[in-house]
Amino acid sequence: MAKKNVIAPVNQPTVFSFFKKKPIVASAESKKEQKLPTPSSSPQKADLSSETSDKENHPTTPTKNEHKTQLPSASSSAVRPNKLEDDEEEGIVSGRKRRRVAIDSEDEEDGFDDEESVDNDDDEDYNEDDLHNISEEDFEISTQEMVQLEKELEGEEEPQDSEEEEEEKVSQVKPSKKPQQSTSQKLNQFGWTPSSSSQDDAKNKTANNQVKRPNFVNPLKPKASKKLDEERYHWLENVRDAEGRSQTDPEYDPRTLFIPSSAWSSFTPFEKQYWEIKSKMYDCVVFFKKGKFYELYENDADIAHNEFDLKLAGGGRANMRLAGVPEMSFDYWANAFINAGYKVAKVDQKESMLAKEIREKGKTITKEEKVIKRELQCVLTGGTLTDESMLTDEMATYCLSLKEVDNGLDGRTFGVCFVDTATGKMRLTEFEDTVECTRLETLLAQVRPKEILVAKNQISPLTARILRFNSPPSCIWNKLKPDTEFLSHEVTFEELTRGKYFEASDLDDLSHYPPLLVEYHEKHHVAFSAFGALLWYLKSLKLDESVISMGNISPYDPYQHATSMTMDGVTLQNLEIFANTFDGSSKGTLFKVINRATTPFGKRLFKDWVIHPLLLKKSIDERLDSVELLLNDGELKHIFINTLSRLPDLERLLSRIHSGSLKIQDFTKVIEGFERISKLVRTLRSSFGAHFESIGGSLGKILTQLPQELDIQVSKWATSFDRVAATSQGLLIPEPGVEEEFDQSKLKIENLKDKLNQFLRQYRREFKCQEMEFRDSGKEIYLIEVPKKVISKVPKDWQQMGSTSKVTRYWSPEVKLLVRELMEATELHKILMDTLQLKVYRKFDENYALWSETIRCIGSIDCLISLANASESLGSPSCRPEIVDRDEAFIDFEELRHPCFIPGGASGSRDFIPNDVKLGNGSANIALLTGANAAGKSTVLRMTCIATIMAQIGCFVPASKATLVPVDKIMTRLGANDNIMQGKSTFYVELSETKRILQNATPRSLLVLDELGRGGSSSDGFAIAEACLHHIATHIQSIGFFATHYGTLGASFMSHPQVMPLRMAILVDESSRTITFLYKLEKGASNGSFGMHVATMCGIPKEIVDKVEIAAKNLKHNSMITQVSKAGVSLGLQSDVSWLSTGKDIGAGITKYDEKIKKKGLEYILQMIEGIR
Repeated sequence: MAKKNVIAPVNQPTVFSFFKKKPIVASAESKKEQKLPTPSSSPQKADLSSETSDKENHPTTPTKNEHKTQLPSASSSAVRPNKLEDDEEEGIVSGRKRRRVAIDSEDEEDGFDDEESVDNDDDEDYNEDDLHNISEEDFEISTQEMVQLEKELEGEEEPQDSEEEEEEKVSQVKPSKKPQQSTSQKLNQFGWTPSSSSQDDAKNKTANNQVKRPNFVNPLKPKASKKLDEERYHWLENVRDAEGRSQTDPEYDPRTLFIPSSAWSSFTPFEKQYWEIKSKMYDCVVFFKKGKFYELYENDADIAHNEFDLKLAGGGRANMRLAGVPEMSFDYWANAFINAGYKVAKVDQKESMLAKEIREKGKTITKEEKVIKRELQCVLTGGTLTDESMLTDEMATYCLSLKEVDNGLDGRTFGVCFVDTATGKMRLTEFEDTVECTRLETLLAQVRPKEILVAKNQISPLTARILRFNSPPSCIWNKLKPDTEFLSHEVTFEELTRGKYFEASDLDDLSHYPPLLVEYHEKHHVAFSAFGALLWYLKSLKLDESVISMGNISPYDPYQHATSMTMDGVTLQNLEIFANTFDGSSKGTLFKVINRATTPFGKRLFKDWVIHPLLLKKSIDERLDSVELLLNDGELKHIFINTLSRLPDLERLLSRIHSGSLKIQDFTKVIEGFERISKLVRTLRSSFGAHFESIGGSLGKILTQLPQELDIQVSKWATSFDRVAATSQGLLIPEPGVEEEFDQSKLKIENLKDKLNQFLRQYRREFKCQEMEFRDSGKEIYLIEVPKKVISKVPKDWQQMGSTSKVTRYWSPEVKLLVRELMEATELHKILMDTLQLKVYRKFDENYALWSETIRCIGSIDCLISLANASESLGSPSCRPEIVDRDEAFIDFEELRHPCFIPGGASGSRDFIPNDVKLGNGSANIALLTGANAAGKSTVLRMTCIATIMAQIGCFVPASKATLVPVDKIMTRLGANDNIMQGKSTFYVELSETKRILQNATPRSLLVLDELGRGGSSSDGFAIAEACLHHIATHIQSIGFFATHYGTLGASFMSHPQVMPLRMAILVDESSRTITFLYKLEKGASNGSFGMHVATMCGIPKEIVDKVEIAAKNLKHNSMITQVSKAGVSLGLQSDVSWLSTGKDIGAGITKYDEKIKKKGLEYILQMIEGIR
């Protein structure tokens, strides 16, 4: 028959139009007919509110303009043949190359035979192959054509097949010759309905045999439903939870959905399968696997359309609204939904079509069993992501569980458990806290959880406010039901033993449990209950087995008094250690400046080093020794960096090996990473000795802690499987002799292929045609391709499977039987390989302790290199700090600069003015700092604290000289801001922070108090400032700064031996009321705050400033503060003298007040009295 060449129409609509960003132009009527979700039926975003206010922290729903999110182009990754078939040729269409396909009029298989989906649960609305082979710009339609199109198709309805009919179609064997399929019928496969005037193929062809562009319906115009709209899912109009509670009920559970029994009985098997999952995950957006797509239905489809402009498919699926994304772009879209505040539930197919057929073989199948099996794979939330491709931050992301027990006036007890699911690290702690929850606030500032679990109605309003204030705005709140979800410690233990997360001979065998869990089960019930809540939540996310069974659980102490400096939450915020006070980002922070680690796990460990600076002189010096070695030995540092820079995130990948979810390609990266580490260790041993004798300091200790068995284990795994196949094909193929079962399965497949090739050689001899060959077409493999010239020799019992202009394809009975055997053997081999992958991962995970310890050691080395690089970047002058071991703290910095203002630092400043800072050790412990506004007082305070932190971390400091005694605490009271989030006024914040300092400071502490008392009246503020300064300098005896604008405060402490007046130098021009700031620290008290000068410089009108100056002079003349200051006797001194006269101990309430401190305090009082005389 004559061949007819046909050029595919350029503007032919396809499924890509469903999902592309810019929708096909639709008429106003079709837009009106779109059903948008009602507030009551829309799935809720993850709860971001606090316990006391559910709406307060909900993120504003982004508009479409804010979500210009583009679906990744599926066509870009599609694999297309480079060579055209014999019956294909290229043509130029619309200025671009297009494939011209020749279609045989009797058999159009090669032209339009699309691979069937593996699942035909219901009518297909698009075909995944077409999504891979088209580009967006190819398919357009004008508004005029669309309007004309809708007029032609008004009232037309596309027939829908039942699920049973669709399943039956898939299982049928294709006939030897397919009936001719018209273009309009082919378009129906994509959900497009041609007009009634275009039902015949001949009518769509022009005189030159080119197909005319077919008419089609607007994809946004919904097809007629099987049910009336008013009857469709009426239970979504007035949503209730599984217990029948409405959304206005205080006990309403947004995670569940009530579906009446009448609805269940009317569902198709596919609907039933979907709603069984969705009704238990109603607060999640469910991505439902369907063939090569993930589909979203009903309210989830509306969210996808309204927030991300994903298209609603015209026909829907099984009576449900439908949107979808290709499986290859799941991570992209899941991240988009998660970042918008949603939880994502991923439902995957648990079998292929062939596996389904094997399952059904020889059995009587019910209607429900005909549907492809699907299960909830996982639930993804912002605080529990584990997939490396979805994790956008190298730093740890924590999900935190909190249990609170009120102890009355004595404060409260907290149990806290938090986990980084990406690494499997879990931390557990229980502590008693003050009424102000200082310890909890510090822990939260260190952890900054992204997701929080609390028992519903079981935490106090104060705790809820602290949680909200110390967590990021995007933090997800989960309010669990007490006892049933937020488990008690008894139920927690029952669930733990029932889950069999650890090897145990019976339920009472705890020998294989992590010792910490056993201890907390027996002694710390509050924290163990918090662990129970996290256990329940991880179980609901399908993460419990992979995380809990790792046993990577350790205690957490936010202070670590014995070995590290303590910085509470307020100090971390005031000094901008991890987040700045401008926008909450890391820009300009200390961590941003000095974190020069190379590996992701090194960066995470380095954050712990910054949170907990060292306290012991020996430990600090050992780090400094290693940093100095790396600075002086550039070759050694280069050897380390060369290895570290090529390591993947081994810590996270190791966690995924334990869970069995790691991709094969990534497994090879793990092996290669440990190979590089093993090679690095061998290189170092050859240079520095087997035990690294010539490497001192922390670096030498870390190297000696590397596991001795590392080299043996790495060598074993490096030769256990085919690395090339694993990297290029993602196949874990063990080397021969490693896995006997695998070898036998592989041999069976090879034997079947040999038999097929033998038959082919036999047919070539019988037909006397060497051109005969096997050809695969979609799922049909080993088709015998017979040239037309010998087609007369084909036996009658051969089954024709396809045809082109030059060849016809058949299955012979023998080949057909062998192909079936081969397909089953291949499927079983695939299952075996999946099982083998888990088996290999389990073997690798048996040495988890070895791999984990290696990662810890390499991460520590990375941190040392980070300190060396940070020290090197400080420029000149910079120095190694000298650490002194004494009972009383002191610091001595010469030419000190702020590290964020050095050349190349966060600010890029090149003209920062250095200052000398000396506190203690022959100088007064407390510097009473005064000066004009904007003169640089706060910068001096902050850089002194930051230099001290850097020194105790083990880093060089930006100074020409640095000597100090390690301080046990840095405590700050900076700024004058209120705290609306916690319901605290400016004055309340000042006094709360000051109380914390007075309660916890010791003689080894570094204190910074800035403008204490400004939140109250002048007299109240002055009295509080004077009393606190006297108490700190006389009785606590810490070192630090006391910055103030109370100029007369200096007069009260003129005779105090441990208070020295300092000021920021300025040049004043009284005639113009201008100030030149010199930013230099000098001795003496400031002559005033120069508020009028600053007001003039800020542009306040002169006449107003003149009036203010007159009023200020009158106020100063009549001020009682001025009268008291002239006397030179501070209120604190008067109080101490009065108190001592009664015979009472003045040290009551001071944290550390031994006889030595008491003796010094009395000496200071006597010196002040002598000074007055």
